[in-house]
Amino acid sequence: MTKGRLEAFSDGVLAIILTIMVLELKVPHGGELHDLEPLVPVILAYVLSFVYVGIYWSNHHHMFHASHHIDGKVLWANLHLLFWLSLVPAITAWVGENPHAPWPVVIYGVVLMMAGLAYLFVERALIAVNGRDSELAQAVRHGYKEKLSIVLYAVAVGVAFQRAWIAELLYAAVAVIWFIPDRRIERQLAARPAQE
Repeated sequence: MTKGRLEAFSDGVLAIILTIMVLELKVPHGGELHDLEPLVPVILAYVLSFVYVGIYWSNHHHMFHASHHIDGKVLWANLHLLFWLSLVPAITAWVGENPHAPWPVVIYGVVLMMAGLAYLFVERALIAVNGRDSELAQAVRHGYKEKLSIVLYAVAVGVAFQRAWIAELLYAAVAVIWFIPDRRIERQLAARPAQE
C-alpha cells in the first residue's frame, strides 16, 4: 500500500480544520482598538489551537516521510488521530468564549490528550509495518516528549477544575515542547544518504 493518498487526505482534513477555526473568529463591533478586548480570549485560544494543528501537521509529515509502508492498521490509526483533531475547532470556540470555566478547559485538555495518544497509535502502527529497525523506529525509540506530553495533559485536566488558568499554561507548555518539529526524525533522515 502506498502512503500518498493517506498523506494527501490528512493534509486536506487539517487544512479544513484550520479553515473552520479561522471562520469561527468574529469581527469586533466597533473600530477602536479597545473593541478587541472582549475577543482576546478567543484569539488566544485560536492561536494555541492553530499552533497545535500546525505541530501535528509538521510532525505527521516527518513521521510519514520516515516511513515507507502503510497498512490497514495505519489507515485506521490515522483516522482516529484525525477524528480527535477534527474536534479542535469546536472546543477552541468553547474555550475562547469561556476561557476560565472548568469544563471547557477540561474538555480541551481531554481532546488534546486523546489526539496525543492517537498520534502515538499512528507512530506504533507505522513502526509495526515498517519494522523495528526502520528509520522511524530508530528515531523515536525513547519517546520522552510523547510521554511527558501525555502526563502534562493529564495533570492539566485534573488541575482545570481548581485553577483553569494553570491548565491553560500547561497546554501552552506542551505546545512549546513540540513547537520545533521532532529533530530525532530529521536527524535520522539526514543520515539516510550515508547509509545507502
